Amino acid sequence: MRKESFDFLQRYLNNASPTGFEKEGQKLWLEYLKPYIDEYFVDTYGTVVGVVNPEAKYKVVIEAHADEISYFVNYITKEGYIYLRRNGGSDALVAPSKRVNIHTDKGIVKAIFGWPAIHVRKVEQDKAPTIETIYLDCGASSQKEVEEMGIHVGSVVTFEDEFMVMNDKFYVGRALDNRVGGFMIAEVARMLKENNKKLPFGLYIVNAVQEEIGLRGAEMVAHRINPDVAIITDVTHDTQSPMYEKKTAGDLHCGKGPVITYGPAVQNNLRDLIIKSAQEADIPFQRAAATRATGTDTDAFAYSGSGVAAALISLPLKYMHTTVETVHAEDVDNVTKLIYETLLRIEDGHDFRYFS
Repeated sequence: MRKESFDFLQRYLNNASPTGFEKEGQKLWLEYLKPYIDEYFVDTYGTVVGVVNPEAKYKVVIEAHADEISYFVNYITKEGYIYLRRNGGSDALVAPSKRVNIHTDKGIVKAIFGWPAIHVRKVEQDKAPTIETIYLDCGASSQKEVEEMGIHVGSVVTFEDEFMVMNDKFYVGRALDNRVGGFMIAEVARMLKENNKKLPFGLYIVNAVQEEIGLRGAEMVAHRINPDVAIITDVTHDTQSPMYEKKTAGDLHCGKGPVITYGPAVQNNLRDLIIKSAQEADIPFQRAAATRATGTDTDAFAYSGSGVAAALISLPLKYMHTTVETVHAEDVDNVTKLIYETLLRIEDGHDFRYFS
């Protein structure tokens, strides 16, 4: 990966972008994208869209989501301890002993997830942590002191863990789900610009908000753009680490390439074009099956308006919704290349209908 791209990836992943509060991350992303687009817009809730060939009638979207799971302050005890509500699919099991940032109008307040020591826990307390039992300690000794620090009900809490490279081939950190997707679609725009590729359609590079609480940003922006085609990228589970049942979870590997999904929300002809693109460009890929829904922004685009030809290209990831989400560097490159190669094979007015 070129140095400028890697520096952006690291900067972007280290920035907090909790669901509903994605603004600063969106600003970072847009500044990186601007040299490679003709124009952009930001919608009411913060989804950012870069546009190439804005006058074209035929519209193709490439999309990722920008938000990360987090917590809200929900209750402050008289002793100064803080209880929380989830903002997205935050996992209480990974919380105890973690360090966090509480986002306030006065700036970041550092805190920790406390947990009783093994020496003193009663039998009934020696259970897996839940959202009802985990709590924050910010070093205060009263509710008043907590509030004087700028913390109040509704303050957002994110883990402070940052990006690292493991064994020279894995990217590790919090919130790779799915800001690494935002990185990949921005890289596609860069490659198109630097390789002087002229697309015969309008390209909309979409970094959507609020996916983690129900695909909400994609739902809104799909109606606004009304695209003809949407290629979505998100993460999916690598199933090689312990405790996965491959009969139900599938057999997916970090390092073996992008995952192309089959399912009702995935338009078959668009999916087949993606597979053809991978084969012609010699990009390794894997296959996965979805059921009624993919669980990604693909669903929001596919069923918007009168229906959009939508498909999903996923990045295998270990340890989803933890602070050590892990992806293979080669997979990041290959997902980017596959989106790029697919765009080069879409024609103006491309008809993806089953038959006519």
